[in-house]
Amino acid sequence: MTLDLDICHRQGSFTLEARIHSEGRLTALFGQSGAGKTTIINAIGGLIRPSQGRIVVNGRVLVDTQSGIFVPKHKRHIGTVFQEGRLFPHLNVRQNLLFGRWFTPRRERVADFSAIVDLLGIGHLLDRNPATLSGGEKQRVAIGRALLTDPQLLLMDEPLASLDEARKSEIYPYIERLRDEGNVPIVLVSHSVTEIARLATSIVILSDGRVTAAGPAEDILRQTNLFPQTGPAETGALIETHVLHHEEAFGLTVLQTRAGTLTVPLLDLAPGAPLRVRLRARDIILSLQPPEGLSALNVLPGKVSSIGEPDGSSVDVMLDCGGDSLVARVTRKSVERLGLRAGLPVHAIIKSIAFDREAVGRAPTEET
Repeated sequence: MTLDLDICHRQGSFTLEARIHSEGRLTALFGQSGAGKTTIINAIGGLIRPSQGRIVVNGRVLVDTQSGIFVPKHKRHIGTVFQEGRLFPHLNVRQNLLFGRWFTPRRERVADFSAIVDLLGIGHLLDRNPATLSGGEKQRVAIGRALLTDPQLLLMDEPLASLDEARKSEIYPYIERLRDEGNVPIVLVSHSVTEIARLATSIVILSDGRVTAAGPAEDILRQTNLFPQTGPAETGALIETHVLHHEEAFGLTVLQTRAGTLTVPLLDLAPGAPLRVRLRARDIILSLQPPEGLSALNVLPGKVSSIGEPDGSSVDVMLDCGGDSLVARVTRKSVERLGLRAGLPVHAIIKSIAFDREAVGRAPTEET
């Protein structure tokens, strides 16, 4: 999927000026409320007409104000999932899903009903009424309905914002499957770092109607200066791992990384399963020597790749651990006391209980 967007839109006192190019399977638009995320979604979906600019999805021009092109929303072949499922209360789940079919001429229908039901794990819900569903179940049905319109692109406007943590955990694996197996590119709006760390393959950062950064998720998330509104606790890095084995007697799972092993709370995954893990900068301690006599189970050897600009009493130290890029937030005093500098060998120490469990998710699979 390629998305090329270069628009300017004025609405009252707010002005959005955004230029985005993305080839990610799940592109996350991230920013505080009022940053312009939903305005971009509405422009792509055809709910608003930009003041000026151009929007192209997969080579198809949807908007070009200079040429007078504005494809109506019902002809864009774009599915949308909102914060609430917005299911029809008088229809059961099967009927809600089939409603999506009505927007696609019979000769153009490609989406397989059974395959989508299986992908989202909603087969046992087909005869249920929306009022009997949990929030996570409603969102999965809403996603299925959108997919059955045979969309070329799926827009998800903060689809998890109204869910509690338990319901979010329920739906995360299905969005991951959709990202990897659904063959439909996704643009996801979110203001949660944990959410985009788990789901996104590429990220666009918005602030006050402007794009401040864009790129692959692993590159964006370790740039600590891009998330000032979320505080230093949100800073972290993504690494690709796979399940090595389980230590069920201790309730632990051992993951294999490029630099060594990581021990995390027990995961319900088979050995060999790919996994993407987020390591928060605040949870990493640095040592010049291999530590001894510590309770921490995770020690990754590496070297300092660079040291960021001081932020008050703290500074971010970038690490190269066997090819995985990590970031540790330490005090300026620690930098001076340890003599940290680019190229210096160090050991990164991470507590197993410190893992951001909500951001531990299925690693994006290679595109085929």
